[in-house]
Amino acid sequence: MKKVVTFGEIMLRLSPPGFKRFSQTYHFDVVYGGGESNVSVSLANYGLNSCFVSRIPNNDIGECAIMELRKRGVDTKYVARGGERLGIYFLETGAVSRGSKVIYDRAYSGMASIQAGMIDWDEVLKDADWFHWTGITPAISQGAADACLEAIQAANKLGVTVSTDLNYRKKLWKYGKEPGEVMPDLVAGCDVILGNEEDAEKHFGLHPENVDVTHGGGEVDGKSYLSVLQQLMTMFPRAKKVITTLRGSISASHNTWSGVLYDGTTLYEAPTYQMTHIVDRVGGGDSFMGGLIYGLLNYENDQQALNFAVAASCLKHTIKGDSNLVSVAEVEKLMSGDASGRVSR
Repeated sequence: MKKVVTFGEIMLRLSPPGFKRFSQTYHFDVVYGGGESNVSVSLANYGLNSCFVSRIPNNDIGECAIMELRKRGVDTKYVARGGERLGIYFLETGAVSRGSKVIYDRAYSGMASIQAGMIDWDEVLKDADWFHWTGITPAISQGAADACLEAIQAANKLGVTVSTDLNYRKKLWKYGKEPGEVMPDLVAGCDVILGNEEDAEKHFGLHPENVDVTHGGGEVDGKSYLSVLQQLMTMFPRAKKVITTLRGSISASHNTWSGVLYDGTTLYEAPTYQMTHIVDRVGGGDSFMGGLIYGLLNYENDQQALNFAVAASCLKHTIKGDSNLVSVAEVEKLMSGDASGRVSR
């Protein structure tokens, strides 16, 4: 069984029920999630040996987060304990023309105070096939960035495939470093790079020409991203595959969804899905990454892997919470063209 290790922060997510605004609610729905932990849950659902590494406070709330991962089949034996608290984020879910809103409360969390040397990466990665991180982790703190670089270097030394989701988060870069000062050294060690148009621009100053996802009426042309993918591959020559998700935002409730993958020679394009009644878009990119990793490890070609990733993340938009709780069979059913949603009896 293939083993995939992810590294990042799992948080407590607090959301007003339904589509209420913060000012309307008197209680919050509780979910645990985060970029890398969401990928781990997806991969465990697909039957892989999925291992999540983090630093979590040694208290009851930290234990609740661990229990949620274990319930989903994720290996948590390498999670370090320490720090003052579990990070929190508040989510107000938007609808139609009102976008969703996120407020972070994660200062002094276990992951924010992690330091290089706290994780024995040679031990964690000794039997791993894949290591995954996102741009969220080095945005949290200098210590988290250092620990992430340490992990990437260990994976490179051991011959473990490394992937990243660039995941730019402007509200997190607050410790005195700009993304351009930190990210290049980390991404240089990656074999697979995922990012959307904002990630490429904010991290590396790359922007596709004639692309406006906020005023495009849902029309997103994958070929217009080829120049950015080529520039990323030139900037990071270790990369063997560079991928971008393609989200057309017609409204908060209706998006189009697809993706493209470039292997240095060929640009692969996935089918486009119309997501007309979005339940929860948080974790959509993570579900794409989980699907992509599974696809690249299990399918014969990149086209199949990309199609699996897009179909998996399309299904995630129908599921409340951070994680994509679907099976391989459900994803492959959608890949085959069955989007009927008929009752399975």
